Amino acid sequence: MAQRPVQDGLFEAGGLIAGRCHTCSKAHFPRAGSCPYCGGTGIDRETVGRTGTLYLHTVVQTAPPGYSGPVPYGFGLVDLPEGLRVITRLEAPSLEALHSGMALRLRIAPLFADADGDEVLSWSYEPADATAKEGQP
Repeated sequence: MAQRPVQDGLFEAGGLIAGRCHTCSKAHFPRAGSCPYCGGTGIDRETVGRTGTLYLHTVVQTAPPGYSGPVPYGFGLVDLPEGLRVITRLEAPSLEALHSGMALRLRIAPLFADADGDEVLSWSYEPADATAKEGQP
């Protein structure tokens, strides 16, 4: 079975692929050809987000249009140590165990199988302590 990313240029084994502007030094994700903050065009490629902290979250109970992955799933904002806040899917042994301030780690894993049977990979975040139990913050 082959694997492919949900979209090229978003992540690699070591983390998310961000850009850092030469002009204002701010990072952005996903990486773009120009800075979303100042319009600068000198953009360095930077790998970010191996870890993060949960800022806020919700649990999605119904799949949105075009989404082929499992439900329910966590969805929220994660603060990265590199100064970014990213929107992401969240995974946990128990979604009820997710809470603001929780330490997280990046996970690259299959999200669904496409029409050819190939695994489509995506990123999400999971508790850094993967043994987080229901009801334990």
